Amino acid sequence: MQKRIVFLDAQSIAPEIQWPKLSFEHLYQAYPNTLPEQIPARIKDADIVISNKVPLGLEQLRQAPRLKHIAIPATGYNHIDLTACTQAQISVSNIRDYAEVTVPEHCLAMIFALQRSLVPYHKSVARGRWQESGMFCYHDYPITQVQGSTLGIIGAGTLGRALAHKAQALGMQVLFAERKGATNIRPGYTAFEELLAQSDVISLHCPLTEDTFHLLDRTAFQHMHRHPVLLNTSRGALIEVPALVEALDNGQIRAAGIDVVEEEPPAADHPFMALLDRPNVIMTPHVAWANRTAMQRLVEQLVANIEAFVHGAPINLVL
Repeated sequence: MQKRIVFLDAQSIAPEIQWPKLSFEHLYQAYPNTLPEQIPARIKDADIVISNKVPLGLEQLRQAPRLKHIAIPATGYNHIDLTACTQAQISVSNIRDYAEVTVPEHCLAMIFALQRSLVPYHKSVARGRWQESGMFCYHDYPITQVQGSTLGIIGAGTLGRALAHKAQALGMQVLFAERKGATNIRPGYTAFEELLAQSDVISLHCPLTEDTFHLLDRTAFQHMHRHPVLLNTSRGALIEVPALVEALDNGQIRAAGIDVVEEEPPAADHPFMALLDRPNVIMTPHVAWANRTAMQRLVEQLVANIEAFVHGAPINLVL
């Protein structure tokens, strides 16, 4: 019997990526994107659903009686109701260790761009500021040395440790944060508040859970005594939005590199959209993971996950 596979947000994968062929008989339907009200009709006859970020909860799953597997073409799975999947006996797989190069590279690019004010200098040259200066150079924006600075990493998984390795090669000192509120500090870790206080750059690489929701709130920003550059390439809801805006306004942090927001795409009136003209803010559209090599690896692993499920030996399960 043919398996029916539905990809709810296929536009999340670049069109030039080559997909390996599945070995079993199947019908495949790819939708560029799927709105909440479109989900039931699109998954009602599916055996396997691929969902990068389209949320699947109890109400949607009740309307998909044939569904037996959800294949996530990403690492994060907070958009899937795992409790509902357990009740419906639906297994869930994700992608592992595919972005250990691309995400750290994106973080380092943001660090250099923000510490050296590359974007505002470029924009000022385009405006004619160089000619106006009458000099061979001008110093409108700060330039800060990366070597010798302290990088605080929150999240010591594959991506956090890959970034640490690259940062240490550049001469940065690296600290890993202990869990917020922990009383026992593990070897190789730094107390959460102490890391916030000591870091010149802070980069988030932890999953979104109940414990990490709004991990960086107003209280956390008050501990950032070195006015760090803040990077988030993980999940938008790790940061309390008004608190970040206030921290930029009052100088608690000197710059921000944002690749993710809580709801994507952000609304036109999202507070972050009002920050885009600031010289100390860079915002990218959730693409830290998306170099071509990483996407090719992701797709190959996604297909392997589906093959393994169909042949009765599932791999990379989160449930």
